[in-house]
Amino acid sequence: MSRALVLTGGGARAAYQVGVLKGIASILPRSVYNPFPIICGTSAGAINALSIAGRAGPFRLRSKKLETIWHNLRASDIYRTDFWGVSANAFHVMASFLHSGYGIGRPISLLDNTPLRQLLENYVKFDYLDSAISNGELEAIAISAMSYSSGQSVTFFQGQEQIPPWKRARRRGEKTEINIDHLMASTAIPSLFPAVQIGNRYYGDGAVRQLKPISPALHMGARQLLIIGVSDNATTDTSETVADHSPSIAQIVGHMFNSAFIDSVESDLETLRSINRLASALPESLRANNGITDLNPVDVLSISPSQSIDQIAQEHIHELPMSLKLFLRITGANAQGGGTSAASYLLFEPGFCRKLIELGFQDAMTQREDIEKFFH
Repeated sequence: MSRALVLTGGGARAAYQVGVLKGIASILPRSVYNPFPIICGTSAGAINALSIAGRAGPFRLRSKKLETIWHNLRASDIYRTDFWGVSANAFHVMASFLHSGYGIGRPISLLDNTPLRQLLENYVKFDYLDSAISNGELEAIAISAMSYSSGQSVTFFQGQEQIPPWKRARRRGEKTEINIDHLMASTAIPSLFPAVQIGNRYYGDGAVRQLKPISPALHMGARQLLIIGVSDNATTDTSETVADHSPSIAQIVGHMFNSAFIDSVESDLETLRSINRLASALPESLRANNGITDLNPVDVLSISPSQSIDQIAQEHIHELPMSLKLFLRITGANAQGGGTSAASYLLFEPGFCRKLIELGFQDAMTQREDIEKFFH
């Protein structure tokens, strides 16, 4: 029964996944090389996925190196934070609104993520993926992106020969050799980061239009799923309150980001658990007599933040560079404007990332028994 690791998107929130992976590595024996034959990632989760799959060595060493990257990460390592860089991109975006032909021929975005490409090119060993698949260490690695041409969720995967491509409503799996362009495409949050050209099409962040984020792992043969999300909905008060003011731009954007990065994962997980209950309730004889051969329970372990990430972001938003703080203040990304959630996706700064890594590790330790059961 193949085991898969599913890492969702979430910008800087993905630091939480690093802490959980660190916790899992400390629970498993030191000799474990790669406990996940199938690894799937989307957006920032794709960075973590390839950082695990695209490195040699024991799992504990891989997770340690990944932690080191996030532990020292700054916003300037992800996108240009200098005042001129932010201002120039903002001007290009405004110009594209005023002149329809201005943005044709070049991707337009609020932020320049060239530093991220340089960081990932130096860190992820894409050549190792083929070796890992050839020696049986890895069955498949998959990252998802959104096609601006068709609006489909496209999962680019590199894996063993027996795993075929697939096509479903609004989503498909495409077998290919994964490179830096696929990774940059998966992390290209619309409007914030530029679209990435692959072949003759442009792609953006994989969380957008990804209605079934768990399905790629199932298509590639996984029947055991460990899902690390970044949703803190379980700790958030969702009751309606009286609004003191109309929603700020940042608050609106925050809800849009949450919809893309969080809601679809939770919805897909609910569906999978419902199917598991149905599959468990049907006797094998009944399934066999009615030709139901593909309805089998899937072992699922989901780990998500036990504390409010928005609250943590509020405590660390001061760490952002002045250019970003000014931009976020204008759009209302503060406690008064209700847009801290939007800021949390861009808060690639040591204090925030280290806090999330610590939270992820603590949550993994809290679920130690579940994790040990999952791997046995």
